[in-house]
Amino acid sequence: MGCGLRLCLLGGLALWAQRRRAAAAAAPGRRDRELELKLVQVVFRHGARTPLRPLPGAAPVEWHPTLLHVPAQTKFDYMVTDLHGGPQPPSPYEEHYRKITFKGGAIAGQLTTVGMQQMFALGERLRRSYVEEARFLSPTFKPAEVFIRSTNIFRNLESTRCLLAGLYQQQKEGSVVIVTDEASSEILYPNYRNCQRLKCLSRHKLKDALQQPGTSDDLKTIKEKMGINDDTDVDFFLLLDNILAEQVHNLPSCPVLKDFQETVERRSVDSLLFLLEDGSREVLQMSVGLLFYTLRKNITEAVDPSPPGEKTRKLILYASHDTTLIPLMVALGTFDRKWPPYAADVTLELYQHQQSKEWFVRMSYHGEERVVKGCRAGLCPLQEFLQVLSQYSVSPEEYNSLCSQMDGNQQTDS
Repeated sequence: MGCGLRLCLLGGLALWAQRRRAAAAAAPGRRDRELELKLVQVVFRHGARTPLRPLPGAAPVEWHPTLLHVPAQTKFDYMVTDLHGGPQPPSPYEEHYRKITFKGGAIAGQLTTVGMQQMFALGERLRRSYVEEARFLSPTFKPAEVFIRSTNIFRNLESTRCLLAGLYQQQKEGSVVIVTDEASSEILYPNYRNCQRLKCLSRHKLKDALQQPGTSDDLKTIKEKMGINDDTDVDFFLLLDNILAEQVHNLPSCPVLKDFQETVERRSVDSLLFLLEDGSREVLQMSVGLLFYTLRKNITEAVDPSPPGEKTRKLILYASHDTTLIPLMVALGTFDRKWPPYAADVTLELYQHQQSKEWFVRMSYHGEERVVKGCRAGLCPLQEFLQVLSQYSVSPEEYNSLCSQMDGNQQTDS
């Protein structure tokens, strides 16, 4: 066979493969009929809660325990274990929250009735998508179909309960088990407890972020107008946390905060992106690398189960935080520079084309399709999607190596 003919054939094969992929990702109606859903992974933020700590200076908002009432439709029994089925680990974060009581009697960081309703609504949305429309999930909870992991923080465990109640309308066969991990080895948020390098980098970067042009001036102005001493430990994250919590519960916010809300949110986003070094690969690897490794592993196991023919889970749920979703979306190139609201979700769907047998991944945020960087459309060929994940995915060994690399300045910082 001559070189010209060989090149012509290779070119023709490449064009055919490209057209086949394009046909598989064609118009939504036709596309959905030819695609078989194989796996759904949902990484979500908890529902609305009480603030994490009160604001100094401002007249205290009253947070009454009545705001934590459990609606009947959100009740769903569950048990919590560690990753190996043993007892639930202790939660140092929860111990910390219980030491902070707001005026009115409620404690810090607790899921409220509003938050429970938000999570129930998310569950109902997932039910419409995957039970009623796609007929992918059973209408009743079945342990063999669902894997659930949460950070070991009560608002996240309770958020998961409400989501499941909405998804399965309180119907279940067998026990609902939520697995969680020690705070020291948690992968569902950037973990400053077990990554000393990330902790030191973030500490230095946060100081620098507050000194960025305009940022320090804005913070100083807001603190002055609120009557907060300049040396009092208040940052944009604390301001945003309080005003968002107050607004979603229709509680009276400080007038100054209302006036500066847009500035507070913009500066909070700017500061967090500064901490992430605007997408620095190593910082993102230390922040969400282990989560990406897990998401990638779930996908590859669904594509090529071992042993062959073994049934894999259909739905995998991860109860996480806003500080998880932002670096996750930054890494995927889908962050819109808006702070993730309560009950926000990033969903990854794995499909196989029924005719070509090729695999695709689709990402959505708040139920709306997003185009991942490096992908040509919302429905992304699997290898292209895995290539994006692999840039930030790190194994436990790689993570430990990254986190242990300390320069001279960081080693002297305590």
